[in-house]
Amino acid sequence: MATDMNKLDARQQLLVITMEECGELIQACSKLLRRNELYGNSAEVNNLKSEIGDVMCMIMLMAEWDVISHTEMEDLIDAKRKKLSKWSQLVNPEE
Repeated sequence: MATDMNKLDARQQLLVITMEECGELIQACSKLLRRNELYGNSAEVNNLKSEIGDVMCMIMLMAEWDVISHTEMEDLIDAKRKKLSKWSQLVNPEE
């Protein structure tokens, strides 16, 4: 596999690995829902935490590689939270 990755330039590798990590986070979320293990300290919850860390790492690398700036991320996060406050109970509308 490493030889295949060598054919990609750094930005391509960044995108491919980010896609893979996002897919693994999706799988971890799905497993928790299927097994109804949303709380606690099970192996699946710990796996979810690990996958969140992996995705966060890739997002931070995207900032380091100038795909997105920290300011852009903050603005986009604020916009998403505002949208969620209208359609979800996850975010308080006053935030």
